[in-house]
Amino acid sequence: MDKQALLKEFDHEMAVTRRVLERVPDGKPDWKPHAKSFSLAHLAQLVSWMPGWIAQALQNPSLDLSGAPPYANHKTASLLEQFDKNVASARKAIEATAGDAWNADWSLTAGGKTMMTLKRHEVTRQNISHLVHHRAQLGVYLRLLDVPVPSMYGPTADERWN
Repeated sequence: MDKQALLKEFDHEMAVTRRVLERVPDGKPDWKPHAKSFSLAHLAQLVSWMPGWIAQALQNPSLDLSGAPPYANHKTASLLEQFDKNVASARKAIEATAGDAWNADWSLTAGGKTMMTLKRHEVTRQNISHLVHHRAQLGVYLRLLDVPVPSMYGPTADERWN
């Protein structure tokens, strides 16, 4: 595991994610682009939680989803505070994980049933990719709400290179 390369990528993706989260408007928590879509508040809360999943996976052998907290409509400032805490704990966990610990099994369970088992290095990469996926959804939500979309990997119609 090239930890320095992982940390460089992690830092970049979390900085971009924070810029997107900062733009989530507080006044439309129940808005969704389609009946089958997450609400804006649900999606933003999910994105704020996701870095914490990395720390959880690196510090525990499994996660039981049956104890997951429910989604709620939180203000953007609260989501950013939670996101920052989760980013800090994930970064610390990545820095602290060494050697064979990256190859230890980690399982996602629900009420005693194992849904998947991956190596910790695999679940760490998957969580980063999963977060980027939901961040992209949030970018679409911002566009549909006519909120300026920040630069992520390059310029947007609203923001040039930074």
